[in-house]
Amino acid sequence: MQRFIKGRLDAGGGREFGVATPIPRTPPPMSAAKRLRRLRGLAWFLDRSIPIGRWRIGVDPILGLLPGAGDWLGAVLSLYVLYEGARLGMPRGVLTRMGGNILVETIVGAVPVLGDLFDFAWQANTRNLALIERHYHPGFEPRSLGRIWFAVALFGVLVMALLAALIYAAVKLAAAGFGIHTP
Repeated sequence: MQRFIKGRLDAGGGREFGVATPIPRTPPPMSAAKRLRRLRGLAWFLDRSIPIGRWRIGVDPILGLLPGAGDWLGAVLSLYVLYEGARLGMPRGVLTRMGGNILVETIVGAVPVLGDLFDFAWQANTRNLALIERHYHPGFEPRSLGRIWFAVALFGVLVMALLAALIYAAVKLAAAGFGIHTP
């Protein structure tokens, strides 16, 4: 048992009481089990959290009902699942399939009404979680943020640019349908 005696730590170590010890500046890495648990909760919330009769929908398709901004927000939340998959060390092929799921849901989901129905059925986050759980191996070396930030950011910009172009084209098409001239 350690006791403090006259400003010294009496444990045989001879360390002085009150001397500053260095504090690690980086938090300890999050365990893979904790990441997977968080991803399961997020995928459930986004894709399956609301029961409607015998079906379950999530918040993601409901966000898609908000013109423009809802699809962007849904894509950002889906990109977080991709980011965590990359942090878990998923192989590039799995990450590519996950990105494809997000891209399909974002682009098709931007189509008014039909896209929202597609969002109810497609559930990209649940699909991506299934890919992670199917391919995850505890032996995978986790990737640091420094190694993946550029790829995830580039993919995010690509998805958002395609979504913006699709929204612009839809607005222009709708305006032409009503006889309104747009630049």
